[in-house]
Amino acid sequence: MKLSLVVPCYNEQGNVPLFYEAVKNDFDGVDFDYEIVFVNDGSSDGTSAELKNLLSGEIPVKIVNFSRNFGKEAAMYAGLEQAAGDYVTIIDADLQQRPSIALEMARILDEEPEYDCVAAYQESRKEGGFMTFMKKSFYRAANAFTEIELMPDASDFRTFRRNMVESILSLKENFRFSKGLFTWVGYNTKYLPYVVEERATGESKWSFKKLLAYGLEGVISFTTFPLRFPVYLGAAGILSSLVYLIVSLALRFGSHHALTAMNAVITLILFFGGALLMSVGVLGEYLARVYVQTKGRPIYIAKEILTNEEEGKNG
Repeated sequence: MKLSLVVPCYNEQGNVPLFYEAVKNDFDGVDFDYEIVFVNDGSSDGTSAELKNLLSGEIPVKIVNFSRNFGKEAAMYAGLEQAAGDYVTIIDADLQQRPSIALEMARILDEEPEYDCVAAYQESRKEGGFMTFMKKSFYRAANAFTEIELMPDASDFRTFRRNMVESILSLKENFRFSKGLFTWVGYNTKYLPYVVEERATGESKWSFKKLLAYGLEGVISFTTFPLRFPVYLGAAGILSSLVYLIVSLALRFGSHHALTAMNAVITLILFFGGALLMSVGVLGEYLARVYVQTKGRPIYIAKEILTNEEEGKNG
């Protein structure tokens, strides 16, 4: 098998058949075998039924139905596990990422053996100014405080060689931030600009709240800086206290408007109380992840895995 297309799906009832047809049209005439691995991430609409309808089609299809919604990160991991191709592409079902670009990625890996991965990135975003600002701010913060270097505006839309896929699968952590993991494992990546199309049907599942949580996960997963931050905060508190003491003494001896002892006590209590609570919160975030990881729970649970793959069916 030359190429596997891994397609995470969550409530993509209207897009699944359109995606299948797009692959069929764009891949018409290719001289290699390929498959589509759909991962149904606990959809609550008719996605499962639409996927099963594709089993009677010409293209080899594998369907992984989760027992519930585990999230896109788990769906991508499951797809990589089930993919049989020498090259593996992660692509969304909503047709904002065209299958024709996946073909271009495979061609690049064929022609440029020094690269192990081709990652698509947006040269220009179609989002509003606020979202664009927030995402750029995230990449600046992530690159400043984490141990990895993220390519701004690079997506999960990537094609990997098999050796890189195996390295990614060897990382069994429950709290996954795949963009970071793709960078952390190393290998040579070529970045390919692409234009995001409009969704074929439906609406994006990514709200601002989900994006914020995802960004926080990325920072926490690849840095211990927040654990060291209370040290800096404590140093700032001590410095502030010394400054406050100096100012209080200056006011006491230089005028009749000295600050009262109660003002000093309240200020210090609020400052150090907030600092302590923040420190405990940071520790709690890291401890929570350790707690979940030590349980040894699987990243996902597959309710069923269906396939229509036959030797040489498409090629």
